[in-house]
Amino acid sequence: MKHTRKIELADWQQEIVDEHTEEFIRGLIHSDGCRSMNRVRRPLKDGDRWYEYPRYTFSNESKDIQRIFTNALDRLDIAWRQMNRKNISVARREAVARLDEFVGPKY
Repeated sequence: MKHTRKIELADWQQEIVDEHTEEFIRGLIHSDGCRSMNRVRRPLKDGDRWYEYPRYTFSNESKDIQRIFTNALDRLDIAWRQMNRKNISVARREAVARLDEFVGPKY
């Protein structure tokens, strides 16, 4: 299975990723990610409170690809969280704003 085999960047590939980190992240999000509005409901005594916020998610079964993605986010100082075994979330306001600067819409 593809997601169980070892995936790592060769030195020359890592040099390209280091030089073009924003473009690399954009490509990964355009292939295996999305930007969406996360809607949250909080039940309170006097009724439910709803709020929403934008977030990016990246989904991949491969731990190696997840690591390559999160290492690139770390290089750009973009905060992220592991949502579950295959999903990475970027949801902090400043992190989403930073990704918005260079990711752009999917076509």
